[in-house]
Amino acid sequence: MAGFLSDLVQYRRLWLMIVVLGIGGTHLSGFQMSVINYTSLYIQKFINETWLERYGSVLPQETLMLLWSLIVSVYCMGGMIGCLCSGYLAAKFGKKKCLLLNDLLLITATLLTGFSRRAKAFEMILAGRFLEGIGAGIHMNAHVQYAGEISPKKLRGFINVTSTVFLALGKTVARILGLRDLLGTEDMWNVLLSFSGLVALIQLLFLPFFPESPPYLLLQKEDKAGCLKAMKQLWGEGNYHTEFDDLMKEKAITKGTKIMNVLEVLRERSVYPQLCTMLLLLLSLQLCGMSAITFYTSEIFRTANLQESIIPYVSLGVSISELISIIFCSSIIDRFGRRTLLCGGYLLMALILVLLETSLLLSDQFLWLRYCSVVLIFLFIIAYGIGPAGAVVSVMNEIFTLSARASAFVIGGIIIWLGLTFTGMIFPFAVMLLGPFCFLIFIVVLIISAVLIYLFLPETKGKSTSEITENFKTCQFFKRKHHQAVEMHAAEEKTFCTKL
Repeated sequence: MAGFLSDLVQYRRLWLMIVVLGIGGTHLSGFQMSVINYTSLYIQKFINETWLERYGSVLPQETLMLLWSLIVSVYCMGGMIGCLCSGYLAAKFGKKKCLLLNDLLLITATLLTGFSRRAKAFEMILAGRFLEGIGAGIHMNAHVQYAGEISPKKLRGFINVTSTVFLALGKTVARILGLRDLLGTEDMWNVLLSFSGLVALIQLLFLPFFPESPPYLLLQKEDKAGCLKAMKQLWGEGNYHTEFDDLMKEKAITKGTKIMNVLEVLRERSVYPQLCTMLLLLLSLQLCGMSAITFYTSEIFRTANLQESIIPYVSLGVSISELISIIFCSSIIDRFGRRTLLCGGYLLMALILVLLETSLLLSDQFLWLRYCSVVLIFLFIIAYGIGPAGAVVSVMNEIFTLSARASAFVIGGIIIWLGLTFTGMIFPFAVMLLGPFCFLIFIVVLIISAVLIYLFLPETKGKSTSEITENFKTCQFFKRKHHQAVEMHAAEEKTFCTKL
């Protein structure tokens, strides 16, 4: 307890910066992804009324659904574009300026959505959601990298997880404000959509008072004095020779290496182990069954005879459970390590899905199993929050050097946005075809993911980036692949020389 209070006082400026980063970072992504569900009926009614006033005829249902689908999907399209831009912007301007520019974009976007009702133009909602998507693609990457780079080694796992905490917080805030008792009404839906602009304004006003990340200042700007000043500002008075020495070692290793773009990272064989690991983590996270649980939650609650009026509040309880479990994850990740939480989390989630599958199939014979299904949903969300939800982001931030990190996050971001689009389009059809049996797919994915992570992911807890890179090189699987790549390259050179 004394150590916790000591850290709280010593790093008080760092904690303030984490809050400012979070509310204008992944918090906005979580809010924007969730809030659209609570305004759907009102927006569709607004589109109908606007069309009728303009053209004097009722909008066909097929056209209405097409416009609504565009409003939902254009956010993901913008996210992919923003993600592609984030690497260049972060490398050229730094994470701090990148986020400040992004705040201006988000404020513009929310002005469009907020005034769409007064202007009687649903096209403004389309444009606003597209700009919000671009902003989300930028700040999701910049926030995660920025948070990882400003953290001292002993708090790195905890601070890395804060990006996931704020993502869950955004979802929870959207559920709270979206209640009909607050802003989830026909008169206030445009105000609800504009809430993210207020949060972006708060970050725009307060982030300039905090420094750029120490690794960016030292490794890219070669500003040694600025790096030490930033460390002192963020971490208070103290001895930070260990962190500074680690940065100097990374600088020596990457001396003469510029920040790589996406194509250069994809061609660089030395980062293939890290890229494969990132791909495994992101695919396992997206196919772990959260989409299925989200889809089935309301139906399971209705089956358990919960009153329709209280289902939104029980769903809010699910979001709060996710938030609390991720906060708990942030407090234990530096004690148990990333690999333990990932493997243990996935295996526990697989076990819960087996029990949930059983309860759904037998609920008609044993009515009490319907209530068990509700409890299992909460347990699944808690296992997800304690395990992969927090650990994946932490590992991604730790396994890449600064020269490859920005572009690697672009690649990872594209995988995330494509996954969101793909699951949004395909998953409803899978549910229609398989029903509750769709959980069997996720059980298999979870078990395979746990085994692969155990075999190929080195523990990153308490290690510098250069140490983690060496651990990847010593992994037997990646070591074989590296030797094969070197031999292939040597053979190609030999053939070329023979031809000459």
